[in-house]
Amino acid sequence: MRRSQIVPLVVATALFMENTDSTVIATALPAIAKSLGEDPIALKLALTSYLVSLAIFIPVSGWAADRYGARTIFRAALAVFMAGSIACAASSSLTGFVAARFLQGLGGAMMVPVGRLVILRSVPKSELVSALAYLTIPALIGPVLGPPLGGLIVTSLDWRWIFLINIPIGLAGIALASVYFENIREPERPPLDLVGFLLSGLGLATLMLGLASMGRHLLPEILSWGCLGAGALLLGIYFLHSRSVAHPVIRLDLLRYPTFRAAVTGGSLFRVGTGAIPFLLPLLLQIGFGLDALQSGLLTFAAAAGALLIKMIGPRVLRIYGFRRVMLVNAVVASGFLAVNGLFTAETPHGIILCVLLAGGCVRSLQFTCVNAIAYADLETRDMSAGTSLASVAQQLSLSLGVSIGAMALEWSAEAQGRTDIAAADFQPAFLVVALISLTSFFAFQRLAPDAGAEVSGQRLGSAKAGKR
Repeated sequence: MRRSQIVPLVVATALFMENTDSTVIATALPAIAKSLGEDPIALKLALTSYLVSLAIFIPVSGWAADRYGARTIFRAALAVFMAGSIACAASSSLTGFVAARFLQGLGGAMMVPVGRLVILRSVPKSELVSALAYLTIPALIGPVLGPPLGGLIVTSLDWRWIFLINIPIGLAGIALASVYFENIREPERPPLDLVGFLLSGLGLATLMLGLASMGRHLLPEILSWGCLGAGALLLGIYFLHSRSVAHPVIRLDLLRYPTFRAAVTGGSLFRVGTGAIPFLLPLLLQIGFGLDALQSGLLTFAAAAGALLIKMIGPRVLRIYGFRRVMLVNAVVASGFLAVNGLFTAETPHGIILCVLLAGGCVRSLQFTCVNAIAYADLETRDMSAGTSLASVAQQLSLSLGVSIGAMALEWSAEAQGRTDIAAADFQPAFLVVALISLTSFFAFQRLAPDAGAEVSGQRLGSAKAGKR
């Protein structure tokens, strides 16, 4: 096997581990909550802490690889992710579990971006497309296998094994990286914006902690509001700081590009609903309908399977209809499928649930294909790295926001009906709230020009060929 094939497969082990881990834990949330003696809604903190950790550390992953070497950082990231996994398995309290998930996020933030960097810098351009194809396979398969695997582990073993299965995969990744990765680093690199990193990191962490802890969990209400205020203040200071330095850690000036701005703002609004699904759906099926974890996983995997199916026809759809039209229609259709999840009842045939989740996964995946592609349609090559960092931060924050908003909607619905525990009836308003937020992405995409990203989608090329006939 050639080096151009081996290197992507080594990186793929990290991506598979990360993607499988995130979907497995969603299925196991009720079991973990019961073991820790917590309300299942409190486990939103475990999901959001991981996503916020990703958002904080992804912007400095490239700088760290350039400074210390890509192989060094990749292996260290795998080690940190495994340490976080062991800490998760050993957790006996909500606070310890949340801290362990944050540590996992630190490893994940360095692991996959640096791995992609290794591929881009070590594989010849002529073989880059096939190399990246190896990398995308686990990104698609992991979420399909995750829910059933999580359900099987929870029902047959103990939920702690969910995290321990990461260890052999991580050790294999470290060993293979030691053999096949070069310790690539850039001789010239801009200085790290340490002040900006601290401002943005603390701002994002305190803001999302305040939002995620709203309600009955972890922090008194006054501290939650204090975190929200402090986070907003720190982010405001970062905005001013970023305009006064040559190389800010997160480049907000890239939002001047209409296609990039629409992808970041519209994509973030749309992802709020997507972020809520892994949290709300397993709780609905297990707590609302009384299914066990394995039954739940065998249903929820359908959304990821739909995403895998649409990858085959997505580029063709874009070539025919273009970005703007597809994104506007998808914003409405996908939000509708999201709201329909709230209409499921314990009597709904599982075949219907599977079909709805499969179709919803298809349209959401097509929307993400559009958002991810059009984001870089107008960026200069020199801005690609900074654009990727900003888009990744926005993506992780919107997914975290989806979990927090979905949880708050559940709590508000239960409190409005005089209950302290959530019931199946609380999920309909929760799904409706996040669906309406996703629907507002329509207005961000509506501002795009009709031919926005035509060169990327292939429409312009098709038009040119037609004109020559």
